[in-house]
Amino acid sequence: MPLREEVSFARDTVKLAGHLFLPDTAGGDDATPVQGVVVAGTWTSVKEQMADRYAEELARRGYAALSFDFTGYGESAGEPRDCESPELKVHDLRAAADYLTAHPAVGDGQLGVLGVCAGAMYVSAFAAEDPRVRSLALVAPWLHDRRICEENYGGPEGIEAKKAAAAEARRRYEETGEVTYVPVVSGSDPDAAMPFAIDFYLNEERGGIEQWPNRFAVMAWTGWLGFDAVAIAPQVTAPVLLVHSEDAAIPDGARRFHDNLAGPKNFLWTEGTQFDFYDQAPQVTFAADAAAEHFARTL
Repeated sequence: MPLREEVSFARDTVKLAGHLFLPDTAGGDDATPVQGVVVAGTWTSVKEQMADRYAEELARRGYAALSFDFTGYGESAGEPRDCESPELKVHDLRAAADYLTAHPAVGDGQLGVLGVCAGAMYVSAFAAEDPRVRSLALVAPWLHDRRICEENYGGPEGIEAKKAAAAEARRRYEETGEVTYVPVVSGSDPDAAMPFAIDFYLNEERGGIEQWPNRFAVMAWTGWLGFDAVAIAPQVTAPVLLVHSEDAAIPDGARRFHDNLAGPKNFLWTEGTQFDFYDQAPQVTFAADAAAEHFARTL
């Protein structure tokens, strides 16, 4: 069984909380250092929803894998709470890499990164700017640009409406300190970030856990909708593995991202819905096996 350590590390003045999963052979003082991988879950998530699962699976396969709560989420500090910020999450990944590459269980100061869903956008942006990242694995990646956002959020009018709501929520926060929230997931609230009754997030046996409050800060729409992951691809030179399904989210964005990558790349297609890749055994096992093999070749 992998070893799990509760860890914390600093990003500027903010304390971030994480779980470090280590192979069961890494506990001794004279153990050989292993390769490290930072794992990022999907947008709005806490580490217990899917990042922990992938980190543990990688540790079973011989890696030191770090999952953590981003600023303002879960057990990590930071205000405002539950506010999605691609820019800040990339900054947090830098701090996570600092921690992991300095850990005595990790060898040579170089690392891999694994991103699930929107985590793929964040780890790709991080890899594009940090030479320590030697390899990427993107699982069921959500990789959007303006066109994909328009297709998923009601066209240009829907984009502008969300940005207007975000601007008003930002104004309110700056004037009063109050954060305007909507649900992340809801089958009844049309203003929810994902206005669908998604079982993974609403099922207490899956992702509907107590650590996750199911709330989305409305002012975060501006940064989310303005983030262009497809444009980042030409800046990514490290080897990239993508694991995806035609029945998962926006496969067209993943294809276009893959086509524009500057370095070695491999695309594995399998079966399953988006949410199957978060916690279902066939998809998670397939993705973890593929990621471990990819890291073995490229780290």
